[in-house]
Amino acid sequence: MRAMWCRAGLAAIALALAAPAGAQTVPAGRLDTLPAKQVFGAQTASAPLAARAIGFYSKGCLAGAQALPVNGATWQAMRLSRNRNWGHPNLIAFLERFSARVAEVSPWPGILVGDLSQPRGGPMLTGHASHQIGLDADIWLTPMPKREFSREERENISATMVVRKDRRDVDAAVWTPAHVAVIRAAAQDPEVERVLVNAAIKKALCRDAKGDRAWLQKVRPYWGHDYHMHVRLSCPAGAKDCRPQDPVVPGEGCGSALDWWFSAGNLNPKPPKVPPKPKPPLLVKDLPEACRQVVLAP
Repeated sequence: MRAMWCRAGLAAIALALAAPAGAQTVPAGRLDTLPAKQVFGAQTASAPLAARAIGFYSKGCLAGAQALPVNGATWQAMRLSRNRNWGHPNLIAFLERFSARVAEVSPWPGILVGDLSQPRGGPMLTGHASHQIGLDADIWLTPMPKREFSREERENISATMVVRKDRRDVDAAVWTPAHVAVIRAAAQDPEVERVLVNAAIKKALCRDAKGDRAWLQKVRPYWGHDYHMHVRLSCPAGAKDCRPQDPVVPGEGCGSALDWWFSAGNLNPKPPKVPPKPKPPLLVKDLPEACRQVVLAP
């Protein structure tokens, strides 16, 4: 069955590459037989509909997406070949103002922006489980240079790893007060719902934050996220189709709240005796009903 899905998915992608940008690439009758990640991964342009974040961050889609320009005065988009520099207009506006704020609160000239969403959101062919409704952005923990990267450099240059090899703290040779200032600026934006970082980064923020520390509540530890921060916006006001995440746990989330993340069981987990069976991929019918309209829009 998996082989059949793969063959069908490759066929869908081939059709997408041959079709005009944004053209319908999957007949309506096949939407319920192909994995949603292949259907949405084949889309090359946004759905010409009113902007809507539909569903949940890890189970939804995006209508009326805007593309983040490749270059701005205070940002550069990376990994352009992925075509994941699309977002809800609120996300694009956030990145524009946040990148300008970064240049004000730190010595960084601006930010390097990783993955946002696909042109019509939805599950991705590779990588993220979230980033499906146009309200998530990966921002590298590497300052933007004062020169413009070439397209080749944007594909090959790696973000800076800021976590120590033992995963228990940040790398003192890399971590700077500018990292604190940049993450704080993101968390203090009123539209930001939470900021996901490696637990070692959260630990360093708890140690280094001075003055007002209320913003630490939004910064949450998560696996990976050791070379970038994942910024998530709240559902837009009045967006009935967007399902919000549970409220952030009260408090700074420092001290003993981080103990589990540095436990042996988490840092060096034992493999399961019986490997779990892979979950079947999401189909379009598993997503909110409005996502069908998003896929089929010309």
